[in-house]
Amino acid sequence: MGSGWLVIFAVVSGYTASGIVASLYRLSGIDAESRHGRIVRQAALIVAGPTVLLETAYRGYAKKEWSLLMFWFAVMGLSYWSFAIGLLVIDFAIRF
Repeated sequence: MGSGWLVIFAVVSGYTASGIVASLYRLSGIDAESRHGRIVRQAALIVAGPTVLLETAYRGYAKKEWSLLMFWFAVMGLSYWSFAIGLLVIDFAIRF
């Protein structure tokens, strides 16, 4: 049962880190039209991607543009991405 909790904790940690990075990027006000802005946006989306794409999936489902099956496929894929980010966060926390 301990490994199951670790998986859940890693997914939640990944979504939390993703949300924090997405919020910081939005607060920064960096213009995505410049070359520098595009580079920063792409770097931020590596970590912030699950939160940003989950918002997009939820909006699509709420507007009836996405089916329930497609929404849950997106949630599962984004959870896997979040799991990978969460493992990196946990590893970083253990090392430092």
